[in-house]
Amino acid sequence: MSTNSLPLTRHSISAARTTLHPPHIHLTPVLTSTTLSALASSPRGSGTAGERPAQPTLRLWFKCENLQRGGSFKIRGAVYALGRLLEGEGREGREGIEGIEGAEEERIDGWVREKGVVTHSSGNHAQALALAARDQNLTAHIIMPSIATPQKIAAAKAYGARVYLSGSTYPEREALTRQVISATGARLISSCDHPDIILGQGTMGLEMQEQVSALMSSLNPYGCESGGNDPGKGGLDGIITPCGGGGMLSGVALSAEGTEVRVFGAEPSFQGADDGKRGFYAGERIEQVETMTVAEGLRVPVGWWPWGVIHGRGLVSGMYSVGEEEILAATRLVWERMKLVVEPSACVGLAVVLFDDEFRALVEREAGEDGWDLGIVLSGGNVGGEAVAQMLSDESARL
Repeated sequence: MSTNSLPLTRHSISAARTTLHPPHIHLTPVLTSTTLSALASSPRGSGTAGERPAQPTLRLWFKCENLQRGGSFKIRGAVYALGRLLEGEGREGREGIEGIEGAEEERIDGWVREKGVVTHSSGNHAQALALAARDQNLTAHIIMPSIATPQKIAAAKAYGARVYLSGSTYPEREALTRQVISATGARLISSCDHPDIILGQGTMGLEMQEQVSALMSSLNPYGCESGGNDPGKGGLDGIITPCGGGGMLSGVALSAEGTEVRVFGAEPSFQGADDGKRGFYAGERIEQVETMTVAEGLRVPVGWWPWGVIHGRGLVSGMYSVGEEEILAATRLVWERMKLVVEPSACVGLAVVLFDDEFRALVEREAGEDGWDLGIVLSGGNVGGEAVAQMLSDESARL
């Protein structure tokens, strides 16, 4: 498949970053938490194969994309991909050309301004594309499942999008998207399955690595503990991100290519939502997922383009999954200890760090006494007050 996007490399992410500036994109902070780092460094769980519970040494660095414009990291990919289309340099990805004769050859900048753009999303990419389109005075057609969070639907409408409600499953969303494309001629900007989306999301990984290095070299909140016994290390050992369609995970993996930073993916396990993990270890992408996990932003299968980075190029070191109660417990901890508004999808990485025996054993084994400085992406904060109250009242969400 041909595309005029830049190649999927760390250098291309650096190039993409030069095009993303305020007011379209915020530089989100990296925060630390000695409380959550201490919890992550305490023995918990039953261990594996009858062994003692792992007790890794972890210093956690949180990239707060919940404070990003539009409430999530998704604005990065939406702004960059839309900008490429309007320059006439981008092209649709695998989904975008399906069923549209001659789409690859046609220059599309004028077409996009006339017909607008379209996507399907459970909420965060919907808001991001609606916001990016509004910035460019374009029409955004957004397909959202009828069970999406009411606040996310309302936000997309408030940003000026034309919202169409579909059935709850991924195939139903895709089917309605094709109908809207046929009726309007709008151009698809996938939530994850396009090189430009991946490159845009990857800018967050570069930022995080640079921010942590700067913090370590100045007023390091973890003091001399960061970097262990290697005074020249001065950076992250690893980054863990949530994984739904895989755009962020693959972008962050590319941002760490050629460095010593290892990248991991985190998914819910409920009702087979861990398609990325299962496919990763089976060596074959799983193309359909039907789940009602509380991590609603992760109810989609890993896309074709992200899969090529995650598995095909081996840039992700491992995939892990956690249950619903663990995700809610991690979410509650961020709310109560860090005073941050985050959605459950954003906290799947932290849940893995706190509760997954295999991941914790890996860190203990490979990091030793020095421990790891681990980046955790808090990917979004689009959650309503009623949902927060309900989850806070759930006793099963306590650590």
